[in-house]
Amino acid sequence: MSHLDDLYRRVIMDHYKTPRNRGTMDDGSVTVNLNNPTCGDRISLQLQIEDGIVKNAKFSGEGCSISMSSASMMTDAVKGKTTEEALSMAEKFSSLMKGEDVNFDEYEDIEALSGVNKFPARIKCATLAWNALRKGVENGQGQHEGIEQ
Repeated sequence: MSHLDDLYRRVIMDHYKTPRNRGTMDDGSVTVNLNNPTCGDRISLQLQIEDGIVKNAKFSGEGCSISMSSASMMTDAVKGKTTEEALSMAEKFSSLMKGEDVNFDEYEDIEALSGVNKFPARIKCATLAWNALRKGVENGQGQHEGIEQ
């Protein structure tokens, strides 16, 4: 195992064991519930969007270390960003999962998930939170439910 793989594994486990932004908001203006039936991952993402800015983001749910650490990283990364920046980051994350070389200068921890693309069955685990973000930003107010195919 390379030093970088070891570092990435530690970053992922840190986010899994000590998730950022885990919990719920009373005033979450957008709630997206998604699940990945192949792995059993479930996420409920709440976004507080005001004037085109992601003011707050929280998640709850259960799943493997990849899905939960990805949700932790994503919620941390998008807070304070415009909705356009958040969607752009979701696009960059999709590229990362396709094996493309992408730098997340705005939030480097995300690059720890770059190795997931070597395990096709795990890509849906990593992208679940990002797909919830995309649905929440694009569909706006209210509750959204879905299953990742």
